[in-house]
Formats: sequence, structure tokens, C-alpha cells
Amino acid sequence: MATARPSSLRVARRGVIVSVLLCGLVVAIGLGPDTGKVEAAGLFGGLRAPGEAGFIAGHRGDRSTAPENTMPALQKALDGPMGFVETDIQLSRDKVPVLMHDTFVDRTTNGTGRVSDLTFRQLQALDAGAWYSPAFQKTRIPTLEALLSALQATLATKHPKKAFLELKGFWTVDEARIVTDLVSAYDVGSLVIMTSFDTSTIDHVHEADPALPVAIITSTLPKDPVGFARLYGAVGLITNHSAVEKDPWVVDRLHRAGLGIVLYTLNSKAAWSNALGLGVDGIITDKPNRLERWLVAASDR
Repeated sequence: MATARPSSLRVARRGVIVSVLLCGLVVAIGLGPDTGKVEAAGLFGGLRAPGEAGFIAGHRGDRSTAPENTMPALQKALDGPMGFVETDIQLSRDKVPVLMHDTFVDRTTNGTGRVSDLTFRQLQALDAGAWYSPAFQKTRIPTLEALLSALQATLATKHPKKAFLELKGFWTVDEARIVTDLVSAYDVGSLVIMTSFDTSTIDHVHEADPALPVAIITSTLPKDPVGFARLYGAVGLITNHSAVEKDPWVVDRLHRAGLGIVLYTLNSKAAWSNALGLGVDGIITDKPNRLERWLVAASDR
């Protein structure tokens, strides 16, 4: 998990926290939970009940058929029946947003070094596919723009696809604005949800573009998940199954507040079955096509 750094917004929040909570209470009394519910339900295609299948998000694309976080994997997920794709964004040394999970390029390319220490030109010279299979030799590290263009193309289809865009680590407001400006330029704000483990980064996304929805990724649930999500203006939480097992009523509490919940990274039938029973709104998986087939089979039983 990334370590959150202090931000001016967070410091200011500490100074006015009582006022914020009182204002939130007034809004809740006056408007009820529907304001948040419309947003989360609209983004997630509805908030699920136990036994109702959530959406599928291809983790770093469809890693079961192509090298992770490359356009072949991401396009495979976008072309499939799943509703979402999930990917990770980092900045090159010259501030070009590229899609890469690891801090270092060593595992998934033929290069070495930190993503942030390499220029875009240096990153583009790397082979990001040969490690996976000779069939993907010379596949390049994609830019965020390449994915946004592919997302934009789905707007012309019957079922436009959406994306969870995770900002890895800590991002300043100016760095977050690089991403939010690109989302705006491609006019796909309705198709993306910005995510991060780092709550300072979430704050900075809000500062860069208050209209973009955000979701917080957390490996452990806070004592008050509803208050936590609302404090950061999130439409929901993205967490793992073990965290939910420790707090089995969290799904219901979030849903009653109009907030969504998504689980990562579930790859087995047992995990899928448990998630289905919980009524979570979405599943992030390395095997999106297999999960889709499993859900179809489960609905026929």
C-alpha cells in the first residue's frame, strides 16, 4: 500500500472536520442518501443485492490472454462482455502517463530501472510482451492516451465500457491534472473512475477535476467505511475479500448509504461464489472471460 503524504487539503480538513461533519449531517437530513446512490448506481450499473451478479473488471486488461497492461490485454477486455477494465498509471521522467503496475520495469519488459527515472522515449524502446509469449514480441508499454482513445471508441457502441484508472503512489495536484486533462480532452469523463490507495492523491484528483468520480482502494476497511468514503468524496470502496470477511455487514452499510463496493483480485470459483453471495457491485479479476462464463452458468442453475 502506498504511504499517504500530508497535503494542504488534508491539513485544512483537520481544522474544519467538525464543521464538515455537521454540514454533512444537514445535507443527509435534507437530501437523504439518494444523491450518492444515483452516482454510484449509475456508474456501477446499479447496486447489487446478495446473489445478484456484479460487473466484471479485467485486472490490467485480460492477463489470461495477453501481457498485462498492454493494449492487446486491455483491448481484449474492452472487446469482451465485461463492463470494466482496470489499469495502473505512472509518469515517465518527462511526465508522460503510461500504463505500468510495478515501480520498476524489470518484471514485464526487457529493460531495467524505475518507470519514473526513464523518459517516455526510453520506455517506448522496451519490449513489454516477449516475457509473456513470443507472439507478443515487440509489444510496447502503452500510453494512457492509447487506452482513452480505445474507451472513446466504445461510446459509439451499444454498451460503452468503463475503466478504473489507478494512480500508483503519491501524485501532486499538477501531476493529477495531467491525467484529468487527458480524460477531458478525450471526453470520456463518464467512462472513468479514478482510484488510488493514497488518500492525498484522491484529494488532488478532486482539486484537479472535481467532476471526476473517485474510489478509494484499501486492503483493510476503516471502522466507519461510509464516513471514510464520504469524507474523501468517493463513490465507493475497492477492497479484498478478507477485509469483507472481517466486516460482513459492510456491503449492506455501504449500499444503504448509496455507495458501491468492488472486490479485487478474485480468480477462483470459490472466491467468485463468495462474492456473488455478498452482493458486491463488481469483481476485479485476472480471468474476466472465465468469470463471465462462470456467471452465465451460475445463473442457469
